Amino acid sequence: MSILVTGGLGYIGSHTVVELINHNFDVIIVDDLSNSEKFILDNIEEITGKRPIFYPFDLKRKELLKQVFEAHDIEGCINFAASKAVGESMTEPLKYYENNLFSLINVLQEFKERNISNFIFSSSCTVYGQADQMPIDENTPLKEAESSYGKTKQMGEDILKDFSRAYNKRVTLLRYFNPIGAHPTALLGELPAGIPNNLVPYVTQTAAGIREKLSIWGDDYPTEDGTAIRDYIYVVDLAKAHVAALQKLMHSEEETVLDIYNLGTGKGSSVLEVVKAFELANNVAVPYQICPRREGDITIAYANADKAEKELNWKSETTLEEALKTTWEWQKYLKDRNN
Repeated sequence: MSILVTGGLGYIGSHTVVELINHNFDVIIVDDLSNSEKFILDNIEEITGKRPIFYPFDLKRKELLKQVFEAHDIEGCINFAASKAVGESMTEPLKYYENNLFSLINVLQEFKERNISNFIFSSSCTVYGQADQMPIDENTPLKEAESSYGKTKQMGEDILKDFSRAYNKRVTLLRYFNPIGAHPTALLGELPAGIPNNLVPYVTQTAAGIREKLSIWGDDYPTEDGTAIRDYIYVVDLAKAHVAALQKLMHSEEETVLDIYNLGTGKGSSVLEVVKAFELANNVAVPYQICPRREGDITIAYANADKAEKELNWKSETTLEEALKTTWEWQKYLKDRNN
């Protein structure tokens, strides 16, 4: 079965491609390399023994996308292609609306015209905004997102709900909490362009001496240590959830499906807890400085992932410390590769 993976050389996309190949899917990747690098394709092949078909172009180019669908018998899609930096989305909102929504609509147009179903959307816990109660389950009311990035995820979900209903399609929305870590081979991991927007790559780059100090955005939140709390999920666990969700869609006898799942560990960790856990797991020091809060950041978010466990037979298996060990191995691999 051929599965289109948009953004398949990115952080979560590349790990998911490995899991798909491990489950005997044929994978076709479209990625414009705006937030990834070509060597990731070689590393996927090294891990799996199989090289996915790869097309390097921007999904906003409808004519090229049409050619991919004409060349392959595609039976489903996992859509990762999106700009994802919360901070940047507040200063470049039009870039985010154009990139994240036009690319999605173009893929859905091909699905509609060719009568294809089985679509999985890479969504985010940002769709909940600052929820009133923890943990967050799938019935938690969605508030206005705190960032333009979050709004594109809410809009993407709305588009897919209408798409599923109007054209009788099978769709799953996967709301991730905070992915961290790297593949156990240390051949795949997060590749931030420039200064990292996410906590863990900033931690690893600081530990490696690439950054002088880690910036912790705010220590005046109403939490035990004053820093923001998130649910950090190991990226390989997250990738496996995509395969489980895809298999459920493909085996469904229903013509129209709209499934929504939170993917997290069910446990919140503060920024300072993550820093200390990283130092302990890897026996390295991470110098840091406290900075003002960032616009668009919420105080606390962690998941209730019981629905995914019940319906997908999936749950997060990897501890924070284990995940943080893999991210340090990835950082060392990058250093060796660049020398």
